[in-house]
Formats: sequence, C-alpha cells, structure tokens
Amino acid sequence: MTYPELSKYELAQKIDHTLLKPTLTFSELERTCSEAIEYQFKTVCIPPAWVSPTNRLLKGSSVQTITVVGFPLGYSTTNSKTQEARQAIDEGANEIDMVLNVSFLKSRELKLLSTDVEAVVQACGEVPVKVILETAYLTESERQEAALLCERAGAKFIKTSTGFASGVPETGARLSDILLFRKILKPSTLIKASGGIRDTATALEFLRAGADRLGTSSGVAILKGSKAEGNY
Repeated sequence: MTYPELSKYELAQKIDHTLLKPTLTFSELERTCSEAIEYQFKTVCIPPAWVSPTNRLLKGSSVQTITVVGFPLGYSTTNSKTQEARQAIDEGANEIDMVLNVSFLKSRELKLLSTDVEAVVQACGEVPVKVILETAYLTESERQEAALLCERAGAKFIKTSTGFASGVPETGARLSDILLFRKILKPSTLIKASGGIRDTATALEFLRAGADRLGTSSGVAILKGSKAEGNY
C-alpha cells in the first residue's frame, strides 16, 4: 500500500508506536515491539520502567526507544525529572518526552518553567527532548507562549499532548495547534502530534499541517488503512 504523499515506509517512519497505558503488561510490550519491527516504525514509546526490556526486544532492529519524563502531570520536581531522564538514557532511551509543568505556566512562574525545561535538555545532552505542552489545558496564547519558551530552552520537539488529560472536552492533538506551532516556531524545531490519531486520513492531515512525528497506539491500523478504537 502507498499513500499520495508518502510510501508506507515513509509514513511508518513518522510514527512513535506508543504503549503508555497504566495497565500495560509485558506480553503487550512484546507485541508492540514486534509490531514496530514488522512495520518499521521510527520508535516505540514506553514508560521509564520498561526502557531496558524494550531495548532487549528491539535489539538488532532499526527501531529506537523513547520514554517519558514527569508523565503524565508534569509537576514533579526538576531534580526528579533530570534524574529520570539520565537513568532512561543510561538504560538506552534514544529520545525523551518530558511533560511541561502546566502549574508553573498558569502561575506565571516562567523563570521556573524555563529552568525546568533547560535542566532536562542539559541532562539529556545529545539526546533529543520533546516537551509535551498538554494543549487541552491551555489557552491559545498560553500554547504560543509555552511553545516559544520551550524552543528557547532547547527543546528539539514541541509535542501536543499526553493523551491522558482529564476534565476537558478535547484531550488529544488538534490541527489548529499544529498550524499555530508551525507558524511561530523555527523550521529546525520539530512538532509531534499525539492523542486521538487513529486512522490514515487523520495521520496524513496532521503531517500536511506541519507535524514531523505522530504519537499513536494505532500505528498498525494507520498503515493498514483501517481505524483503531481507543483513546490514544
């Protein structure tokens, strides 16, 4: 199967094959890694506790390992985030997705927020950092402010969502946010759309809008041209 803009392989290389649900089991991790290898996804995104087993399961393949830091709420201490990131990298994580401290942003503690992001970026060295803004909790002006702050702090990617926001009507990625970020960010700053991308048409819409990577647990369905059920 091919797509108008991308080959099947090219589309797969835009996907972070994601398994972050709290009830995940090792057998599900094995299946996720097997799918990632079979379909040639760019990465597998898993919780920090599963970095080492994931590396073992992906050994010999081109699929990389991503993990999350300060997930899913983002308001753990800066020190705990940096330690979590360093340990994950020591265990083989190739990219780090950290959650923005929305509480700092809402409190207008922008220096603390910038320091938080900068500390994780510095702790990660050459390993790319994606900052998850959790856009569902933010106004448009806050999204813009947060994206630019994270860019200045050294983030390689701006990411939309954890997929686990609660108490808000929309919890995942929105095309309007991708368009906003692509308009205001430097071309060298990449964008990851995550949450709610479950079919081929939606995936391509986000890529056309300017997303460079897609975080989804529905990668297989996207490549097959079907639609997955679920929330992430």
